[in-house]
Amino acid sequence: MIKQASPLLRMSGIKKSFDGVPVLKGIDLELAFGAVKGFVGGNGSGKSTTMNILGGVLKADAGRMELAGAPYDPAGPTDARTAGISFIHQELNLFPNLSVAENLSLEDYPRIGGQMGVIDWRAVRSRAGAALRSVGLSISPDVEVSSLTPGEQQLVEIAKALTADPKLIILDEPTTSLTSREIDRLFGIVRELRSRNIGIIYISHALADVREICDEIIVLREGVVTDEGDVHSMVTDRIVAGMVGRSLEQVFPRRRAPEARDTPPRLSVKGLSKRGTAKDIGFDIAPGEILGLCGLMGSGRTEVARMVFGLDGYDSGTVAVDGIPLRPRNPREAIKRGIAFLTEDRRVEGVHLQQSIVWNIPLVRLSKEGRALAWLDPSRLAAEASEIARRTNVKAASLEALVSTLSGGNQQKVVIAKWLTLSPSILILDEPTRGIDIGAKVEIYALIAELAEQGMSVLLISSENEELLGLSDRVVVLEQGEVREVIHRADDRFTEAGLTIASSAGGSGR
Repeated sequence: MIKQASPLLRMSGIKKSFDGVPVLKGIDLELAFGAVKGFVGGNGSGKSTTMNILGGVLKADAGRMELAGAPYDPAGPTDARTAGISFIHQELNLFPNLSVAENLSLEDYPRIGGQMGVIDWRAVRSRAGAALRSVGLSISPDVEVSSLTPGEQQLVEIAKALTADPKLIILDEPTTSLTSREIDRLFGIVRELRSRNIGIIYISHALADVREICDEIIVLREGVVTDEGDVHSMVTDRIVAGMVGRSLEQVFPRRRAPEARDTPPRLSVKGLSKRGTAKDIGFDIAPGEILGLCGLMGSGRTEVARMVFGLDGYDSGTVAVDGIPLRPRNPREAIKRGIAFLTEDRRVEGVHLQQSIVWNIPLVRLSKEGRALAWLDPSRLAAEASEIARRTNVKAASLEALVSTLSGGNQQKVVIAKWLTLSPSILILDEPTRGIDIGAKVEIYALIAELAEQGMSVLLISSENEELLGLSDRVVVLEQGEVREVIHRADDRFTEAGLTIASSAGGSGR
C-alpha cells in the first residue's frame, strides 16, 4: 500500500442546520488513503447528515472539504460518484427483479455504436463478471438479485461501487442482516480494498465489528465530535462514553435479584428435543427473572425460542406455563397463555413498515381478541396506543407517522409496545437491540428491567455477551443444540471471558 503525504479526505468546520436548528456544529474529519475509519454515534448525532454532505445529497452551511488534496464541493450525488466517492446505504440500492449484470450497468450501459447505440450485452456480462470476481463472488451475472442471500447482495453492491473506480467507499450499517460467515467474508473484502489504497468510512452500531475492522474510530454526539483515536486506544467503554456521555457500567440498569418464591416457575421447559436442532433442552424462568440464552451461531438459541412459542414443532419434551403444558406448535395458545415473542427480524416479522405507529400497536391484540375488539371506537384504540407508546418512549412526530420513517430503535419500541397491549406474563426477546444505536439500547434495557421488576418473566437471546451479563440473572449456555451449563450472576464465571469459554468449549465460530 502506497502511503500518501496528504489525507484522502479532509472535512473542516462542517456545519449544517435545519429550520434554524443546528445539526452539525463544526465537524472535522480526516481519512488517510487505504484507511478504514469507524464512524459511530447515536441517532441524532449527525452521522447521516455528515455523510450526506460528503455524498453530495446535502450542502453544508459552512466549512470546506478536500478530496485527494483538491477542493471538493459536489453539486449532487453524481458529482460525488464522478469524484470517486461511492456510498453503500443500509437499504441496498439494487433492483431485485433485474439480473446482477443489469444492476451493475444501470448507470452506464456499454453500447455498440456510441451513446445512442444498442446495448452491448456481451460487454455488460463481461464487465459484471470482472466486478464479481473482484469481490470473490462466484455467481452468474445473469441471476436475478432477488435470488441472492443478503450477504451476496451486499457484495454485489460493493462490486457495483468498484465499477466506478472509487477512491473512497462509505459503508452504512453493512452487517445488519448478514450471517456470521457473511460478515467474515465482508471483512475480507474490506481488508482487500484497504490494501488497494481505497479509503473506507465504516458506519455501524455494532461496536465489536467496528473495533475488529477499523484502523481509527471517530465518535459523534449531538453534532459534535466527542472523541476519536486509533482502534487500540478506543476501547468499548471509551466509545460508549463518547456516544452517550456515560460509562458502559452505567448503560445497564441496576436490578434487584428476583425474590425466591415457593410458587412454581412461570415458564418451564423440559426435555425439549428435535432431530438436528435441540437435544434435551431444559430450563425454568421465575416471575420477575431475566434468563439469558447464550451460544454461538448454530447453537440453537432462536430455534428453542420458536419451539417454546409454538412456531416450530419438536419431537419430544414439554413447555408449561404456570405448571400447565402448552400444546406443541400452537402460537395462538401461547399468546392466550401470556407469552409474547419479539423475533430477531423486526422489519420482516415484527412490524408493518408502511403502516402507521397507531395502526401497528393494537395489531396483536386485535388478532387475539378478534372482531369484537375491531368494533371499538377508533379514538379509544388510538388513546390506548398512545399510552403504550408513551410508556415505551416511542419517539416520533406523531402516532400517524409510518414505522418505516422511524429509527431502528424506535421501530423496536413499536414492536415491544405491540406485545405489551396483551399484558403478557412471559416475554421472549430474540436479539432485541440488534442494529440500533447505544442511546436506544439504554432505553430498551431500562424497559426490560422495569418489566422484570413488575414480575414479568423474560427469556433474553443475544449475541452480545455484554448485554446478557448486564441484564440477566442467570445465563443458559447452549452448544450445538444442548445445554452446556447454567451460569448464575454470583458465579465467578459470570464474565465475558466466562461466557465465551463456555459457549465455545467444543465448537467454533465467530
